[in-house]
Amino acid sequence: MKDQKIYLTRDGLEELKKEYEELIKIKRPDVLDRVSQARNLGDLSENAEYVAAREELSFIDGRIGELEELLKQVTLIQADHSGSAAKKAIKLGSKVTLHRDGKREIYMVVGEWEADPTEKKISHESPLGKALLGKRVGEKIEVEAPAGKILYKIVDVG
Repeated sequence: MKDQKIYLTRDGLEELKKEYEELIKIKRPDVLDRVSQARNLGDLSENAEYVAAREELSFIDGRIGELEELLKQVTLIQADHSGSAAKKAIKLGSKVTLHRDGKREIYMVVGEWEADPTEKKISHESPLGKALLGKRVGEKIEVEAPAGKILYKIVDVG
């Protein structure tokens, strides 16, 4: 993961910072307290609470380390508010309206760490994300999916 750019929107960056702060200021101190209390109960070899608290602490410390590395490598995706939608090329951070089989779908192209299909946030590394990058309103793209090829028409870029 070293020297890899991590692309995030401003909202995505704030979410990671919020998670990091919660782990450092709330969750880790709570688990440390549980470890200390469980240690005081005596025989550690048969103390399930101690083992569980140590495992949770290990997980939290691992996630804190991962977030610290991520935050060092973040490249913020800048919103593009210039020009008309018809002239804008799709890039990271673009909100894209597509037509597929008569249905309208709106996606946001984001970095892989922020991708969430349930929120219609697609990674620029996904097949659809890759096909969209650089395209403009009016263009059609074809994306290979498990169910076969899907044809999309780009109707708006925001």
